[in-house]
Amino acid sequence: MAQVVKTKLTKLLGLRVPIVSAAMAYASLSKLAVEVSQAGGFGFFGVAGITNAQLREQLYNARASIPDLGAKPLPIGCGFLGWIMDSKEDEYKQLIDVALENGVQAIWLAFGTDLHRWVQYIRNSKASALPAHKPLIFVQVTSVEEALQAANDWKVDVIVVQGNESGGHGRSSAPSTMVLLSEVLAALPGENAPPILAAGGIANGAQIAAYLTAGASGTVLGTRFLLTPESPFSAVQKAALQAAKSTNTVRTLAFDQARGTNHWPAGIDGRGIRNKIVDEIEAGVDEKTVQEKHRNAVQAGDPNYLVIWSGQGVSLMNEIKPAREIVQELHADIVQTLQKAQQLLG
Repeated sequence: MAQVVKTKLTKLLGLRVPIVSAAMAYASLSKLAVEVSQAGGFGFFGVAGITNAQLREQLYNARASIPDLGAKPLPIGCGFLGWIMDSKEDEYKQLIDVALENGVQAIWLAFGTDLHRWVQYIRNSKASALPAHKPLIFVQVTSVEEALQAANDWKVDVIVVQGNESGGHGRSSAPSTMVLLSEVLAALPGENAPPILAAGGIANGAQIAAYLTAGASGTVLGTRFLLTPESPFSAVQKAALQAAKSTNTVRTLAFDQARGTNHWPAGIDGRGIRNKIVDEIEAGVDEKTVQEKHRNAVQAGDPNYLVIWSGQGVSLMNEIKPAREIVQELHADIVQTLQKAQQLLG
């Protein structure tokens, strides 16, 4: 068994390895989150497009799958998108309450213009079935200014620094993950700063070890966990990820144009596998025509017009493996890399 890696994050959550699975809306379920957590990391799943009853079922199944959990907090987290919450406030207050009623250990907030009020709502809620338990709040940031606000004004528990290499939605103008991480660490020095996690383009243990030595308290992986049996990504989408190189990904608004989801905050676009969606939008094909082709592709499983979110680290992964096995392999690789790094000191 690999050594425990000790960071602010692992101490805060009682983890063996500083790995978090991203809260990917429509691409992660509670089963994936549980498998990551049971392997020693911490798993999130995205809450979007589901009812209160469906979320309750997800959380009930998660709790039932963990032996001897009893009335302890549920060691997974739920992720919410701020702009959707703002547009459907009552609906999402109820969904947050369902998460709290089921004792989730953490809630992840991202992509909102007024996330502070949701931080306050979570902290002031009386919905928790575990009176002594308050969930940890993770906030995703794409700039130093956002990180300072989240840490100093909102007093969040964990900050996720998302760089430009990340798959799915992100800020088009964000710097690389390592540059942004370094900037945020410089702006929030000292032991009293919250754990700061690196997210974007991360695929293997050597990369994770590099971010840890740079000062991160942990890392977030998204694309890697899409290549698991537990991910709801289709077989066609997974095959496209297995075949992709880093140069096959592109950051663009075209994917949201094809899906009809052009409601994200200004400056936010998405990174995925380049295909005919991007080619035709760039060539000026009518948006409604591309949308129809996308809808047909969803039914037919045609990768040419599917949206296949992917980070730039996709070229470093080509196998579908259980999430637990991935976490265990990453853990061993992190430890081995850190041990090798010690040899550089003579």
